[in-house]
Amino acid sequence: MSDTPASMTEATASGGIPWAKLAAGVAALAALLLLGRFAGDRIGEFRAFIDGLGAIGPLVFIAAYALGVIAFLPGAALTLAGGAIFGVVKGTLFVFVAAVLGSTGSFLIARYFARAAIEKRIAGNARFAAIDRAIGREGRKIAFLLRLSPAFPFSLLNYALGLTRVSLGDYLIAAFGMLPGTLLYVYTGSLASDVAAAAASGGASSGKTALTVIGFAATVIVTIVVTRIARRALNEASGADLAARE
Repeated sequence: MSDTPASMTEATASGGIPWAKLAAGVAALAALLLLGRFAGDRIGEFRAFIDGLGAIGPLVFIAAYALGVIAFLPGAALTLAGGAIFGVVKGTLFVFVAAVLGSTGSFLIARYFARAAIEKRIAGNARFAAIDRAIGREGRKIAFLLRLSPAFPFSLLNYALGLTRVSLGDYLIAAFGMLPGTLLYVYTGSLASDVAAAAASGGASSGKTALTVIGFAATVIVTIVVTRIARRALNEASGADLAARE
């Protein structure tokens, strides 16, 4: 699924610096800082709304997120909001619980109620067919790798896995593969919120800012490494099945 040019791949493999990816990362961080500055009011309003709900605020957030997953709504925005509102630790916990609930709901709907519609949507996808056969042998492992390295859009994958032979128990265990990506998005939302708060108050301590940025960079690097490893393993598993099929 990578669109990386061959020259970049070779440079990376030989120890060179992938300048295009580095530039993209710097641009993304700059965009994040700008987002934090200009979205401060909206983040504050959303946080105030959730805080105003009191103890049920996190429950409302989790329920809304889970329903959004089932309804094929993009989860990235809510994940970023979770980090902005609850911080990294609580945000990751609440988003993960919501994602598990929503993805499990999608899985059960596909398996017992909407099989024909989902089958029509993924019909003719040779890669999914290969993954389905691989899941027949190693359901938990392949589902876990799919969570680490999203070969399909998250919402569609939840439904698609409901058509495979993976058991509900293995499906739930594999959900822990969502944690690296969840942490990255939540951290991003938390960082954007911190930038907005700093802009509103006239600045923040350089030490705290440096630690926050370093933590964010470390999270990005770890997520990229884990995703690459998972993608390679998933390609090997599904590629072997494709070759065997041919």
